[in-house]
Amino acid sequence: MCFSATASFVASGLIGSIGVATLRHVREPRSLLFASVPLLFAVHQFTEGLVWLGLEGRIGTVALDHVSFLFTLYAQGILPLLMPMAVALLEPPGSRRNAILALTAVGALVCVWDVYGLVVLPSRCFIEQYSIAYRNPMTGNLLISCLYILATCGALLLSTHRVVRAYGALNVVALTITQIVREYAFASVWCFYAALMSMMIYWQFRRAAIHVDAPNGSPSMSRPFLLPWLRL
Repeated sequence: MCFSATASFVASGLIGSIGVATLRHVREPRSLLFASVPLLFAVHQFTEGLVWLGLEGRIGTVALDHVSFLFTLYAQGILPLLMPMAVALLEPPGSRRNAILALTAVGALVCVWDVYGLVVLPSRCFIEQYSIAYRNPMTGNLLISCLYILATCGALLLSTHRVVRAYGALNVVALTITQIVREYAFASVWCFYAALMSMMIYWQFRRAAIHVDAPNGSPSMSRPFLLPWLRL
């Protein structure tokens, strides 16, 4: 599959629509962060669309520097902390939640390491075989990369929620294939597939909302706590 600015923008629009629909089904504040994952990925894909435009010479170099930094900041710095934290907030007290909290601490370490590298050391990005490759001397560290995968995918796989575990399993498959086929553009390609697969999160919250609103199989008039403008 070829990747391009068009692919990123189309994916952003599709995932963003699902993201808004997901937020409409949120019933508890502690679920909000995980429910926001598709919408955050939508913004992330839109950012990479702008990176494509910059690399193709359709926006200025200063703008390219800014949007490429924003893309890598989320992909390499924020995501390894955000994902386990979001899963931990979903979980009831118990051994699984404690393990996920430990992975959140691992994610925080990766976040600090990668953000420091992105801020202090020069980064570059370029098009290679229809994908974008991002390079930074610190974020490419093998140990940090392993800890990154452990924090993000490990937290998903430990969840008590079936859909969340399935999302984690598919991410493991996607990153394995990406590492084999497109290792040179790992961050870009894996984030693209992780963004598309994040649409699964909609079903997690839709199922939960139906269970809460209609415990006896009949419709309920209860409303999500989120802002009214999210209700169509």
